[in-house]
Amino acid sequence: MQLKPIEVVSNISKEEFVKKYYLPQRPVLMKGLTDQWNHKWTFDHIKKLAGDQTIPLYSNARTKGNKSTYEPVTTMNFGEYLDIMRSGPTDLRIFFYTIKDHCPALLDDFEYPPIGLKYFKRLPALFFGGSDSKVFAHYDIDLPDNLHIHFEGHKRVLLFDPSQSTALYKVPFSIHNAEGIDLDQPDYEKYPALRLVKGFEAHMEHGDALYMPSRWWHYIVYKDPGFSMTLRSLPLGPKGKLGMLYNVFFMRMIDNLMRKIQGQKWIDYKNEWAIRRTHKKLGIS
Repeated sequence: MQLKPIEVVSNISKEEFVKKYYLPQRPVLMKGLTDQWNHKWTFDHIKKLAGDQTIPLYSNARTKGNKSTYEPVTTMNFGEYLDIMRSGPTDLRIFFYTIKDHCPALLDDFEYPPIGLKYFKRLPALFFGGSDSKVFAHYDIDLPDNLHIHFEGHKRVLLFDPSQSTALYKVPFSIHNAEGIDLDQPDYEKYPALRLVKGFEAHMEHGDALYMPSRWWHYIVYKDPGFSMTLRSLPLGPKGKLGMLYNVFFMRMIDNLMRKIQGQKWIDYKNEWAIRRTHKKLGIS
């Protein structure tokens, strides 16, 4: 795997962002974009506003059998989870906590950065993770352009262009790669195509904003307890919007149906299919 440091800019203008990154669909890490309000975004502030809620939690483990990918491993009091996360390593994380539905008071604590993205304001969402938590390599099913803003602690993000999907062993009817792959310690004997993968590496700290273009793969490791907010924008052009509709209303429906019918057999078959297809396309024996 060949990784380059992501480009980092400070106090970028709307015109520069649109010209250099949004229209060409190039990722970039932006500093200074949230300085006017990111001081409000702390664990203590979240706990004060939402600490009494019961929240679903996920782990590093992949979903097995006929369970939905979106089924949590457990539920917990939000305040208790924040205490556990800050007290030591844990792989428990919160996935897609929608602000408007669960803690609308937070809507008053940030501004949509005016950099040219047409934000889908219905779905600003938060993601939390302890220092042992990871988010497996995937791209978002609805193909948005994402502005990913991090708070507290540090996190490492690997980004891969859509052209890297084959070498990443993309699983059919899915938005992730083969389940046995660990991008922190790639097994080049079992997954030799990973040697060909080219990507970018970003190290985020409090207030940083990472632009992740539509269809770009991302793999996330929480180095410390932290949380992030993702602001979404609809994909550019009719091709992107048609792809979003296909993924959400056809591909996901087929995958969910086959999971219910065949359970783990379907998951295993897709993983084997991904390996065969990748090796065939790249001429790997």
